[in-house]
Amino acid sequence: MTQEKLGKILSSVAKRMRADFEQSKNFNHNGEAGTSRELLIHDFLAGYLPSHVEAVHNAEIVTATGETSPQCDIVLTDRGTPPFTTLNGYRIIPNECVYGVIEVKTKLDGDQVADACNKISKLRRLPKKSYRPTPGLVPRTTSAYGKVHDFFPTSGMIIAFDSLKLETIGEHLVKWCNTRDIAEWPDSVWVLGKGQLQWQNPATGFIDRTPVPGASLVEIDAIPDQDILLALALHLNIHLSDAWMNPLDLVPYSGATPLGAMTRRWSTVGARRYSKALEKP
Repeated sequence: MTQEKLGKILSSVAKRMRADFEQSKNFNHNGEAGTSRELLIHDFLAGYLPSHVEAVHNAEIVTATGETSPQCDIVLTDRGTPPFTTLNGYRIIPNECVYGVIEVKTKLDGDQVADACNKISKLRRLPKKSYRPTPGLVPRTTSAYGKVHDFFPTSGMIIAFDSLKLETIGEHLVKWCNTRDIAEWPDSVWVLGKGQLQWQNPATGFIDRTPVPGASLVEIDAIPDQDILLALALHLNIHLSDAWMNPLDLVPYSGATPLGAMTRRWSTVGARRYSKALEKP
């Protein structure tokens, strides 16, 4: 069956990613090893994201009010995002164009959970206000984190190549979430070879793509021969297939920068006479 074929394909992809991960351990410089592992996740994501979503490695997010994010491992952005700066693969991305961020970890423990959660929390609190009005269109909204938003809120996921026991990671995650507003919680955690942590809706019992008030964190162990990649690919498709954004307004990003000086103005009287001549008798 088709789904079985996809499962087998992604199982082989997981094995290759694991082999590449083991090879990256031979790098002498920690920065090179980290970049290599981020690129492994980036390359996987690029093949399974909806067509209007792009995975960008090594990026920084900026807002129209001048706020700047820490360097992000992977940013999921709209393909129509203007290339503010692209230098040696480094991108600066307007926050309005961001659909999600992914933190990539080599081995997830309590400190790494807190580090990833703090970064996701900061990124999600960045404002998204620089959109052009679209007269005549029915305003679009998205329900997430217990609220209705007039934009697509930034999703936040954690993907790791290894970790402590998933049960232990879950305990660290719940401890962090219990001290924060639900709007700051990560959407999911994924560990190759082990499984995933997701949020269960208290009313329906279903797994939600974002946490809702009263949600329970659940541990879902990976099937050994399949790993997590099929579930991750499906999750990304569900989570981002309806990601959307209003037209970006770049004017606020220019701030107080002068765009030019007006030096002369011409009358358009002749143009008005021409228009009158075209009127019906």
